[in-house]
Order: sequence, then structure tokens, then C-alpha cells
Amino acid sequence: MKVLVINCGSSSLKYQFMDTDDQIVLAKGLIERIGMSGAILTHKRSDGDTVRIVGEILDHTLAIQYVLGVLLSKNHGVIQDRKEIDAVGHRVAHGGETFSSSVLLTNEVMQAIEDNVELAPLHNPANIKGILAVKNILPDVPQCCVFDTAFHVKMPAKAFLYGIPYELYKRYKIRRYGFHGTSHLFVSKKAAEILGQAPEELKIITLHLGNGCSMTAVDGGKSVDTTMGFTPLEGLLMGTRTGDIDPSVVLYIMGKEGLSLSEITTLLNKHSGLAGVSGESSDMREIVEAVKNNHVRAKYAFDMFCYRAKKYIGSYAAAMGGVDAIVFTGGIGENSSDVREEICKGLEFLGIELDEEKNSKRETDLSKSGSRVKILRIPTNEELVIALDTARIVSESK
Repeated sequence: MKVLVINCGSSSLKYQFMDTDDQIVLAKGLIERIGMSGAILTHKRSDGDTVRIVGEILDHTLAIQYVLGVLLSKNHGVIQDRKEIDAVGHRVAHGGETFSSSVLLTNEVMQAIEDNVELAPLHNPANIKGILAVKNILPDVPQCCVFDTAFHVKMPAKAFLYGIPYELYKRYKIRRYGFHGTSHLFVSKKAAEILGQAPEELKIITLHLGNGCSMTAVDGGKSVDTTMGFTPLEGLLMGTRTGDIDPSVVLYIMGKEGLSLSEITTLLNKHSGLAGVSGESSDMREIVEAVKNNHVRAKYAFDMFCYRAKKYIGSYAAAMGGVDAIVFTGGIGENSSDVREEICKGLEFLGIELDEEKNSKRETDLSKSGSRVKILRIPTNEELVIALDTARIVSESK
């Protein structure tokens, strides 16, 4: 089956066109600056052919038309007729408590996504725009929704509830939702394959480390706890997000600086984390370089980042009653040997022993021979999860 995978942002649209039978990407691309002057479409075919188009792309409907145009292009395309698109799979940020798995798009599903806009005001509206654009242009093509939160929805109450009056949870659905679900699901399953065991037999800690970071305790193939919470702000130190913080600090800063709700939200999400602590960058590569040049604040940021991840490994091992493997993924997790080394250092008492040579060579299995806990480096592939889920659901619906 040929599936078009779409991930819509407020002013961007990422896409991959995949053949799910062979699990290959036929073409992929990105449209930036939707609704602004000088929008840019960058399209790359599997054979390396690349084209960059600049135009006035005023909305997501026009963006989808551009995507179809380049997919059908005589010089740069991969299909000859739009009927070759069998299904469309959408990444949807927030499914609330409604969805614990991917689903076929229906009017009821669409209403539920709209109902969850309040929980993801920056993301769900953009996802809705993409869904409506496809519905307008490809009305007969089935669409599926794959939710970032779905993998975590069935966490136990002791993990998802907050220490606030229970009535507030019931009234406003304030709970831990968690994000990066498709990534944690993919790499935990891949880890089980590599280890030659069923997911049900394993206790795995997955670390999705990028500009946004989260960790998940995966026990028997299920998410039982995760670091991100009601929003993606909780948990690990991230590129520009604070991660865990005493709520009173927020109120104190608002009082001292005279900040509005909108301003403090921006401060916590956009000007904190690695960037805020280091004063240098939100990019871990630049942080590591600055540390080598004896930049004190960059060292603070690097140490904080790794220390928090190390603490969560310990707490998740305790929560699951052990751990069989830890998995590094995401831009930082996959590429930074310095971060992996620092996180694993001192965890030998848990049976986590990193092989420095394997780590420097970026192998898949980074653990020392005889290490009780396997340390794995697995590139994530959320688009493949979306495509395969979409193909399965559409096939089952026929």
C-alpha cells in the first residue's frame, strides 16, 4: 500500500510518501512558511533527486496541492496519478483520554480531536487543518490518525494522576498524558527484535533525546510511566524547555518580573532549558563544543541534562522492579556519544555498563560484553509507524 504521511505544524507541513509493502520511502519533503511570503517546499526522491520550490502558499489546502503537484511531477515525482495514493496517515499531537491506538478518521474522531484542542492549542488546530485539506482535495482517500499520546493513555492511575484535588482531574482532565508515543513505541519494539525476545518479556527504558526530550518506562510492551506530563514541558531539561520545576518558582518569577500568563509560558517553553542555562545555544552539539572550551555555563547545562536523565533511569528501574535494556534515540540520543557516556556513568550498580569504543563508533549495541542491561542506540522512525498503522487500519476496514 502507498501511504502519504503528513505532519502539520501551524506554518509547516512535513510529508513522506511510503510503500508500506517494502517499507521504503519513495519521496519526502517539507513546506515552510505557510501563510507567509516566500514559502519554501523542499522535496527529495529516494534516488536523491531534490527540488526546492519557492511560492505563495497561503494555507494548508494549497500546501497539500503543492505536495500532490510535486509527487505527480514528470521530472521530480514518483506517481503518475493521484489514485496511486491509497491512504493518508496524519500525526495528531493530542488524543486526550479518548484514543489509546491509531484510528480511521470518521466524523466522531474529528469531533474528538477538536474537543482536545484545549489540551494542545498549538498543535491540534494545525493537525485539523491538514486533515481538512486532504479531505477537500482527496475526498475519496481514507485517512487515519496516529496520536502522540496514545501509547501512554493506559498508564496506571498512580503514574498519571497529579497531587491536586481529584475533582480538578475529573472536571478538566488534568493528568499526565505524555508525548513522543510513536517514537517510544517504535524503538521499544525494535529493541525487543534486536534482543530476540517478545516485548511482553522485557523491561525497557527508552530515552527520546532531541530538542524536545522524554523518557518512558516500558514494561511488557506497555508504557507505565513517562517524563512529559499534562504538556511537553515536564520532565527532562530540553533545548528551550525547563523540564521539572517547583511550581512556586513560576509564581515567584511572575511576581518579580511582572509577567503575564502568556509571557511566563513563553519563558518556560522558549527561553529556558539548555539555551537558558548556557546562554549559548539550544543545540547539544554547540553545548558540547563549548564545554570543551571551558565554558562554565555550558558545563552546567550539559551536566544538568545528563543528570536528570540518569535520575529517571534509576527511578524507572525502581518503578518496574528492574530493567533489561535502555534505548537511546532522537537527534541527541542517536548522535551524541558524550551524552550517552555521561548518562550511563555511575550506573554500573544497576548492571548498565557502556563500552566506550562501541559508543564512539555509534554501534547499535553499546553495552560491554557481560553487561546485565543492554544499552542500545536505535534511530527512531515515527513516520514508518504512522504509515504501517494506516495501512493496517485501512486494510481491515475494507
